[in-house]
Amino acid sequence: MKTTSIKVRAYLMLFKIRLTLLVCFSAAFGYLLTGQTWYSTQFLWLCLAGFLVTVSSNILNQVWEKDTDALMTRTQNRPLPTGAISPAEALLASLLIGVVGLGIFVFKFNLNAALLSLVSLLLYAFVYTPLKTIHPIAVFVGAIPGALPPMIGWIASTGHYGWEPGILFGIQFFWQFPHFWAIAWVLDDDYKKAGIKLLPSSGGRDMKTAFNIMIYTLLLIPLGFMPYMMHMTGIESALIALLAGILFLAQTFYLMKECTTKAARLIMFGSFLYLPIVQIAYLVNKI
Repeated sequence: MKTTSIKVRAYLMLFKIRLTLLVCFSAAFGYLLTGQTWYSTQFLWLCLAGFLVTVSSNILNQVWEKDTDALMTRTQNRPLPTGAISPAEALLASLLIGVVGLGIFVFKFNLNAALLSLVSLLLYAFVYTPLKTIHPIAVFVGAIPGALPPMIGWIASTGHYGWEPGILFGIQFFWQFPHFWAIAWVLDDDYKKAGIKLLPSSGGRDMKTAFNIMIYTLLLIPLGFMPYMMHMTGIESALIALLAGILFLAQTFYLMKECTTKAARLIMFGSFLYLPIVQIAYLVNKI
């Protein structure tokens, strides 16, 4: 019984539940913004499909990073570095879970949503992950699958691409740069142990990096108005997005002034607040 409990905990850690739920929230946001309801069976299918595909991606990521995870304090107790789950077992679990998730997208929704989910999985696991130890462009590459969930949710509902899902993609795409660079700033010492290169400046935690964070955060302000301009939401949510963007931007000016880990940590927490606040505002105020 104790062995089973340990195994379950290992798999829950392997699944990265908190990250997976955040991804599912973004997909659900895109789906509901089209006018779908949260109390329908289809919505539950969407959440399940998104959950499974994300879990599959997370497992592949950890299989690839098994050795580098063992070098970092933050990740050395994950199931693969500790041997709680073998790479072969993890790969089999990822394959089965991923196939089921993609199958739900095909049979319960549409081929476009399934293909986009597959692209997201492949980019995250097989392009972004290995690039992390090669070049900081990994953040740009990783921002693509990271921004696809709301687009996938929209397309799962409508079956087609368009400006609307593109705008949702754009907001989440540009949000990820200050988000991940702030995390990389805070964890830079740990990342260096594994040779992971995410900060945009060769100097690391410096003014150049802080300036890049500010620029990408600044771009969120006009992007936050786009759903209103496209008649997807009302003016109230646009104003909330504007206020959230200004407060987020103010944190980047503080980082430029101080260039400290404390300032970067504030941006990291600010990014965690910005996206759900703006997305919930859009949902509540949708047209």
